[in-house]
Amino acid sequence: QVQLAESGGGTVQAGDSLRLSCAASGGTFSNYAMAWFRQGSGKERGIVAQISRGGVLTHYPDSVKGRFTISRDNGENTVYLQMSNLKPEDTAIYYCAATTANWKFATESDYGYWGRGTQVTVSS
Repeated sequence: QVQLAESGGGTVQAGDSLRLSCAASGGTFSNYAMAWFRQGSGKERGIVAQISRGGVLTHYPDSVKGRFTISRDNGENTVYLQMSNLKPEDTAIYYCAATTANWKFATESDYGYWGRGTQVTVSS
């Protein structure tokens, strides 16, 4: 079992950048595919980015493709989300999550390990 802790959130202006970090402890980090999710106020939780166990393969929804980049450092047990050209609609609580399933086949319910979240607020 792995424990996850996000950090790096804050308040920025539209067009700015932020890098979120998610530190993992327990388990073996490289055994888990990782993802970032977000949930804005009054909205459903949605996936932001996925990364394979080895960190080579990634996937993004169209809403963030070209602006967000997920990466991981298995030596540091950390996954990152680099966010650029932030927009007010990116305002949300951002969560990292882990799954032992192959990310290609994983659904949201397969991500059984979650961090507490970090708030990102983008002002216009």
